[in-house]
Amino acid sequence: MFPGLGDHYVDMGRDLYRDFPVFRTTVDDCAEALAPELGLDIRDVLFTAQEPDGSGPAAPVVDLRRMLGRDDGPRSESERRLDATRLAQPALFVVEYALARLWESWGARPSLMIGYSLGEYVAATLAGVLSLPDALTLVARRAALIEELPQGAMLAVMLPEEQVAELLGDGISLSAVNGPEFSVLAGPVPAVEALERTLAGRGVISRRVRSTHAFHSSQMEPIADRVTELVRTFTLNPPRIPYISNVTGEPITDEQATDPAYWARHLVGTVRFANGLRHLAGVPLLLETGPGQTLSSLATEVRGTAAGTIVASMRHPLERQSDSAVALKALGRLWLAGADIDWTGFPAAGLDIVADAAASAARATGRDLAPTATELELAGIWARILKNQQLPHDVSFFELGGSSLLATRLALRVKRAFGVELSLREIYEWATLARMADAIDTLRAGGTLDVTGEGSSHTGNSLARFRLPNGLTVWHQNEAETRHFYEDIFDHRTYAKNGITIPDGATVFDVGGNIGLFTLFSHYEAKDVRVFTFEPAPPMFELLSRNVAEHGVDATLLAVGAADTESKAAFTFYPRSSGMSSFHPDEAEERHNLRTIIANQQKTDADEEVARLAASEDLLDVRFEAIEYTATLRPLSAVIREHGVERIDLIKIDVQKSERQVIDGIADEDWPKIQQMVLEVHDADGEVARLAALLTGHGFTVTAEQDELYVGTDIHNIYAVRGTR
Repeated sequence: MFPGLGDHYVDMGRDLYRDFPVFRTTVDDCAEALAPELGLDIRDVLFTAQEPDGSGPAAPVVDLRRMLGRDDGPRSESERRLDATRLAQPALFVVEYALARLWESWGARPSLMIGYSLGEYVAATLAGVLSLPDALTLVARRAALIEELPQGAMLAVMLPEEQVAELLGDGISLSAVNGPEFSVLAGPVPAVEALERTLAGRGVISRRVRSTHAFHSSQMEPIADRVTELVRTFTLNPPRIPYISNVTGEPITDEQATDPAYWARHLVGTVRFANGLRHLAGVPLLLETGPGQTLSSLATEVRGTAAGTIVASMRHPLERQSDSAVALKALGRLWLAGADIDWTGFPAAGLDIVADAAASAARATGRDLAPTATELELAGIWARILKNQQLPHDVSFFELGGSSLLATRLALRVKRAFGVELSLREIYEWATLARMADAIDTLRAGGTLDVTGEGSSHTGNSLARFRLPNGLTVWHQNEAETRHFYEDIFDHRTYAKNGITIPDGATVFDVGGNIGLFTLFSHYEAKDVRVFTFEPAPPMFELLSRNVAEHGVDATLLAVGAADTESKAAFTFYPRSSGMSSFHPDEAEERHNLRTIIANQQKTDADEEVARLAASEDLLDVRFEAIEYTATLRPLSAVIREHGVERIDLIKIDVQKSERQVIDGIADEDWPKIQQMVLEVHDADGEVARLAALLTGHGFTVTAEQDELYVGTDIHNIYAVRGTR
């Protein structure tokens, strides 16, 4: 799968260029062929970042605007240069073509291909429709023609194709259909801006696409004939390898591939990518060959449970790994999934290439892919603890469902099996099978482990996809916490009991949204539900935003905390215990609560040593490592007024000791609008009784209870329902 523009970045493929001769030679050949067309060396556009220590490009700065799809902030000169269409398209083509040749040298040869927009040109070249020199010339001249056109804009909209039909016209075209409820519209900048406002007024989720022009729209029509004539100057051949057409969403025919006018239709017409993905249903392995993981995400969404193994082979612009490490990890995943890899064309010693590029990544992935005896024995321990036989060597214990409690059990089993002790902190640092086996071997040999923080998978910015037991797919941080939230919200229906219901057409306020599971619960519980979700922690807000967009929730997302005044405050975020993050951290209380919860969970566990480890200071130290953010606070009534909310069917509040400030932020005139409320309350100095009395005074029937898991803590739930609704 070859992506189009959007996830490209300065220095994409730089590590591959340095580390792999096949990739380097291919890029060099392309650069020489392009120089007469571009008047410059495309390598100077691709590879410009500084290398302060000589080991690789500088780590990317985390840009929250870009993480959330708001890519209109300031950009460096290098980024602006690469974003220019006349350079971006040739640069992307070169990287993807070189990466494909690298994969072929490793034995990974395609049986079927699909490209997104420009990516189809890469597929056509590999299929032999175009020779490489002709393809490079065509891509460069086509990009130059596009650059002459007026600038345009593109908007991703979480609506199916049938519903966007009414939005077309006035210069707006359907640029792409990416999924069942994911379309892209394009047109002149003023028209797209007006459309964006219209959709916002309807509560429809939309996001600007990073682009300089309205690709695949009527704005491309002025150059369509020139593209046709340009293609006539080249020799076109029937494809030797089948690939999917963007124009039809079907396998391309010989007649289409060799028709110069087809390439003009490709320029102007809608990208039928979702249709194309459905033709890959019988393909067990999909390899995304280009920057980012956008196509992998789209394939997962469209193919659902039939997704098979989907592997991205270059990093996302915001990831801090080297591209070499990502490619080698992808190679391992393909091999584990049954791909035929040609090891004879690979460095014999086991990937010393990565060691020079990124020492930490080399430890994780730069080794002989054949598992060691230690790793095989350790895999058996993991399998018994996680109840999972599918254990890739390069995926974190915690991404596979491990939790802090299961990590304590793992520490005990490792001690019994290998005679060495791994602390909880070391388990988090050496979290994959490969790294943990290396750590065990090091300790058995009398060595020591250097805890650098580079191996931990719990930084607060981890992005992974997970299929919930009910079949929904979400972005999350780790499986254990997500399963806990899922059981609480979906299985136990903690926020929909004691008379609490969500009717069709409801308006719901989710205060303390985390990754958005209750927001999704509300969306799927009834029809036409509108949700206002508050989440102040940037890592959680990113995941929340992804989940809301992916599921087409009618939601207004607020990256703020709720309080009694407009202000700012320090927010303590625990990446390994995100549900305990708080504006009012009290480590002594939180340690007590966690010990108590662990004790309640362990009451039926006969393994006393596991129970002792679970409540150890080592575990608590790891769980309460914190990141502090400065967050904006807003009263609920300010949001109610700002959005003209006249009725709130349910407010759910789970804000870790801030519930009283949230309640105090509701003005007297807004209380009659509220029909139901569910709060998690910390019962400090009789707070449950005070809040129950307050809610009773506002006309609610109130129920307070404590879940058996929290017996011995101050954590209770309050359910408030109006007498008449």
